[in-house]
Amino acid sequence: MGNRSRQSGGFLTGRTAEALCLAGPALLGLLLFVAAPFAIALILSLTNFRMGTPLETQFVGLEQYRRILGDEAFRRALLNNAVFALVVVPVQTGLALGLALLLNRQLRGRVLFRTLFFMPVVFPMALVAVVWQVLLAPGPDGLINSLMGILTFGAWTPRDFLRDPQFALPAIMLMSIWQGVGFQMVIMLAGRQAVPEHLYEAASVEGAGAWRQFLHVTLPGMKNTIFFVVVVTTILAFRLFDQVDILTQGGPRHATTTVMYEAVRATFAEARVARAAAMTVVFFLIVVGLALVQRRLMKEEREIT
Repeated sequence: MGNRSRQSGGFLTGRTAEALCLAGPALLGLLLFVAAPFAIALILSLTNFRMGTPLETQFVGLEQYRRILGDEAFRRALLNNAVFALVVVPVQTGLALGLALLLNRQLRGRVLFRTLFFMPVVFPMALVAVVWQVLLAPGPDGLINSLMGILTFGAWTPRDFLRDPQFALPAIMLMSIWQGVGFQMVIMLAGRQAVPEHLYEAASVEGAGAWRQFLHVTLPGMKNTIFFVVVVTTILAFRLFDQVDILTQGGPRHATTTVMYEAVRATFAEARVARAAAMTVVFFLIVVGLALVQRRLMKEEREIT
C-alpha cells in the first residue's frame, strides 16, 4: 500500500513537472512581457520621474492619476476609445461573420475573394493610413468626396474629413473596419467550417429554413469563435494608435486622440514618463476589466444553455 502511494505521489509529481515544462515558455513570456512591464509602470506612476531632468525623482503617490483624470485631453481620449470600440467591434464582427458565411459557400472564385478580403490585413497600418489619407483628401479632387458628389448628383459639399471634428473619428473607424475585417473573417470562417454539417442536414429535414438554421445551428456552433473575435477586436480597438498618429495627430481639438496616443506623446514629446505610466496602468486595467466582463457573460450564457 505504501509503495502504491509513493508511486501515485511520484506519478503526480511527474505530471506536474511535465505540465510546468509545457507551460513554462508561456508563463515566462507572460512574466517578462506583461507582469514585469505592468509592475514597472505601476511603480513609475507613483513618482514624478521625467527624462532629461536634473531634479531628483520623488514619490508622489496617486498624484499622477489625479492629474490625468482631471485632464480634458485624457478624458476625451477615454471617450474616443470607448466610442471607437462600441462602433468598430460590433460592425467589424458582424461584417466578418457575414463574409465568412458567404465565402463558405460553393461560389466561383471564392479563393480569390478570400484573398482579396484578407489582403488589407497583410499591409502595414502605415501604408494603409497613407492610402486612406489620399482617399480622404479634402476638396472635390478627393476620391471619397468625388464619389459622394456622384452619388448625390452634385448635392454633396466636399469635406475635409480628417480636419473636421465631426468626421475625423468616423473616418478612422471606417479605415480600421476595412483594414481589419479580413482577419476576423478568417477566424470566423474556420469556426463555421468546424460546425458539423449533419446538424444542418438534420435541421433541413425538420423543415428549418436558412434563417432558422443560422439562429439555431450556426450561431450556437460558432459561439466560442464569436466570443474570441469580440475579445480580440475589443483589445485591438483600445490599442488604437497608428491611424491617429499618421492621419490626425489626435486632432482636431482632441477629436481623435486616444489613451495610447496620449501616453506615447507624454513619453516622447514631453518626457513625462510617470504621467505616461499612469495612463498605461489605467489603460491596462480597463482592458483587463472588459475582458473579464466578457468572459463572465460568456460563462453565464454557457450555464444557461
